[in-house]
Amino acid sequence: MGAKNMSKNHEEQDKLMMNTMYWWGIPSFFKCNFQENIEDTDIAFVGVPHSTGNGTTERDQHLGPRAVRHVSGSLRRVHMKYEFSPWEVARINDLGDVPLPEANNNEACIRDISNFYKKLSDSKVKPVSIGGDHSITGGILRGISGKGSKLTDGQSVSLLHIDAHTDTFDNLDHFLGAKDSAAHWASFCVREGLINAETSIQVGLRGNTRTLDWLKPSYDLGYKVVTMDEYKKLGLDQTVEKIKSTLGSKPVYITFDLDCLDPTIAPAVSNLEPGCNGFSIDEAISLIQAVKGLNVIGGDIVCLMPTKDNPNQITSMVAASIMFEIICLISLNLNSK
Repeated sequence: MGAKNMSKNHEEQDKLMMNTMYWWGIPSFFKCNFQENIEDTDIAFVGVPHSTGNGTTERDQHLGPRAVRHVSGSLRRVHMKYEFSPWEVARINDLGDVPLPEANNNEACIRDISNFYKKLSDSKVKPVSIGGDHSITGGILRGISGKGSKLTDGQSVSLLHIDAHTDTFDNLDHFLGAKDSAAHWASFCVREGLINAETSIQVGLRGNTRTLDWLKPSYDLGYKVVTMDEYKKLGLDQTVEKIKSTLGSKPVYITFDLDCLDPTIAPAVSNLEPGCNGFSIDEAISLIQAVKGLNVIGGDIVCLMPTKDNPNQITSMVAASIMFEIICLISLNLNSK
């Protein structure tokens, strides 16, 4: 090898090393190229700094995107199980944060989120997003799913919803003033034709709820449901098979609420459910990997509360790890074409 080639190889190795140091350089999601335009993008990282859809006093979820950008560089890795690097097979860019000039107005924010994601759908760009409270999923799906969507070919999505809560509170007109809220999105998205509940599944629901009929709205809408108690009886393998058989061949969207995880793994989330164990990180990743090979068109991770995190920022790192898994699922499909 000539001196010139050796020098170039050293430069590439140095760049690889520095790009996995979270404290070096300008923070973007996984040290990807930051750009505000959609051109030359297969997969878009998007931050959705929105907190007014939860309706609780814990409103720091809007700090989630900044926190994940800060730590995600250290997780810019190859995927050991899939034996490939998503960064080498897809054009993955950080498109920044959704502009939310009326940040204290939930309905205005959901409108602005929808408009932002409609542009991605029109360009057939697959989004992977960090919130933000769980109301953002309703806004995202209004932009990328259903009639007129180029990303789903006009179809409604099949939803893989991993969460401690149903978010189908049909009996409430609003949640502390928020109408298109974190408590309502999984309901109105079905009624608006954005989610096909019959081919969608909610996994990990748990906790001491306000009413005994807490699952009824999900069943009435048509969702398949695996509560945490049912998961413990079925086991991981049978749950994975149920996920696969439910989602089918339709476009798949993944939404992952960090409160599905055990609080010891993800302490910095809104609406903690500490009364019973949540998923381990291995279980959660296995549930996401269940959709490998299916037509995954996007996903989001929500309810990160950086102000409640441990000094080592473990919850932000967990959120980035889930983000990495979703990006790899989409990249695998692009790599197979």
